[in-house]
Amino acid sequence: MELFFSPMACSLASRIALYEADAQALFTQVDKAKRTADGRDYRQINPMGQVPALRTPGGWLLTENAAVLQYLAESFPAAGLLPEDADARSRVRQWLGFIATELHKAVFVPLLDPRAPADVKAYAMDKAALRLDVLQAHLQTREYLEGGYGIADIYLAVVLNWAPFAGVDLTPWPAVRAFHRRLQARDAVARATREEYALFQEEQRLRAA
Repeated sequence: MELFFSPMACSLASRIALYEADAQALFTQVDKAKRTADGRDYRQINPMGQVPALRTPGGWLLTENAAVLQYLAESFPAAGLLPEDADARSRVRQWLGFIATELHKAVFVPLLDPRAPADVKAYAMDKAALRLDVLQAHLQTREYLEGGYGIADIYLAVVLNWAPFAGVDLTPWPAVRAFHRRLQARDAVARATREEYALFQEEQRLRAA
């Protein structure tokens, strides 16, 4: 399979899932101009121009982060990234939806967008507190979002990576901050983050040159 990614974007979650599963994949980087590292126009692959996108072994393309993560978890069940119980799986899907819509898109996309007006950023920052309150209340008594470690935890950890760059201080939510630190200590998470941060820094260097 082939994973299209941008360094330190939400596609990092898919790389982590692949590493957790000890699975083989081709990683194809997409730059800010929507060109792949081998020169392809990424919009011809995914018209939205967004990552991740996953070319499956069957040759078809899967987009949307939550869908890609579920596909990977189901493709490599031995990794244990999705619970077997149907109700627990539904709760994982609930968390994937929460992270995608309430945190990723509603809070962090406008905060990280340099083109977003100041009032839009202020509106997004106001949204952050309630959503982090919900996570704080949930994680105070749990190590992971739903039972054991899995794809929802991976996605949340990746989104929380953006907090310092977006001006979101996690200090008022100690359980959320502890969760993030706990996830960062996992071998697969640390490896994937280290690799992609190096690519991100190189991308920044080339843009500034």
